[in-house]
Amino acid sequence: MKAMVLKACAPMETKPLEWLEVDDPLPGPGEVRIRVKACGICRTDLHVVEGELPPLGRPVIPGHQIVGRVDSIGIGCRRFKIDDRIGAAWLRQTCGACVFCRAGQENLCENARFTGYHAPGGYAEYAVVPEDFAYPIAPVFSDTEAAPLLCAGIIGYRSLRRSQCKAGDTLALYGFGSSAHIVIQIAVHWGCTVYAVTRGEKHQRLALELGAEWAGSDAERLPAPADSAIIFAPAGNLVPAALSRLRKGGTLALAGIYMTDIPEMNYEKHLFYEKNVHSVTANTREDGMELLRIAAAIPIRPEVQAFAVQEANEALLKLKNDRIEGSGVLVF
Repeated sequence: MKAMVLKACAPMETKPLEWLEVDDPLPGPGEVRIRVKACGICRTDLHVVEGELPPLGRPVIPGHQIVGRVDSIGIGCRRFKIDDRIGAAWLRQTCGACVFCRAGQENLCENARFTGYHAPGGYAEYAVVPEDFAYPIAPVFSDTEAAPLLCAGIIGYRSLRRSQCKAGDTLALYGFGSSAHIVIQIAVHWGCTVYAVTRGEKHQRLALELGAEWAGSDAERLPAPADSAIIFAPAGNLVPAALSRLRKGGTLALAGIYMTDIPEMNYEKHLFYEKNVHSVTANTREDGMELLRIAAAIPIRPEVQAFAVQEANEALLKLKNDRIEGSGVLVF
C-alpha cells in the first residue's frame, strides 16, 4: 500500500512525511482492517511529527481520525462484517487489568497504545484496529464529516464534560480550531452562551456563524465571567487569562495533549474562590460512543477542508499556522 511515512521527527516546514510504498497490514486476532476513505488531521499529529511527543525512534504512519470500510477481518471478530463503515480514534488499546481500567478510567491506562503513534495510523490506504476500539459510523455523516468527530469531537466532548459545563451555562473557548468548532455546536444545542477567544478573524467569524455570542482576541474583553472554560490552544500563557475571567467556583479544562509552560500566577486572582483546573487525558470508548450519538442526534456539521493524502505535509503546515477553518481532512 501507499502511505505518508515519518522516518524522523522534524519541523513541518521541512516536509518530513514521505509518500512511500509499504507492506499491506494484516489483521491479527480480534482486529479488523479498514480501507481508508478519510483521515482527519490533528494538532496531535503535529506533536508526533515535530517531536513534541517523545519520538519512538522508528518510522511512523500518523493519523488517528480514520473513517473507511472493513475489508478484512481477523480471527475471533464478531462486531463488524465486511464493508461496514467504521472509524478508529487515538485510543487504540488498553490493558483492561490495571487500577485505572478497572475503575472506568481506561484513558489513564499505564499501558495504553495510540493510533498513529504506537501503531500505524490513517495516512495510508489501509489501517488495522482492534475491533473493540472501533466505532460504527452513522449514515447521517459523510466520510469527511465523520473523520473530525473521532478526535476533535471526542476530545472536545470530554473537555466539555471536564469543564463541568451544564445546559444554560456560559462557556468560554480559547482557540477555535477543529475541536472548538464541534464543541460550540453541542454547547449551543444545550442553550449555553458561548464566548470564543481566538486571534484569527476568520476563526472569529466562524465562531459567530456557529452561534457564539461574542468572539475576539482578548480574554479581558469577555462580556462577562464564564461558568466554564476550555483551552484548546497549546499555549500555557492562556491559563492565567482564562482563570481571571472565570467566575467563583468555575472550572477550566485544559484540552491539549501538549502545552507550553504555564507562567507564574497570582493565587487570589487566578485560583482562589474555589476555581477548578482540570486537565484532559485522551478519552474512553464511552466518550467516543456518547459523542457520536449526540453528534448524530443534533446533527453536528463539521466545517471541513479536504486535502489529498499526498498533501499531508502542506495540510499540517496550514494547521500549524492556523490557516484551516474548522477541520482538515485527508481523502483518498
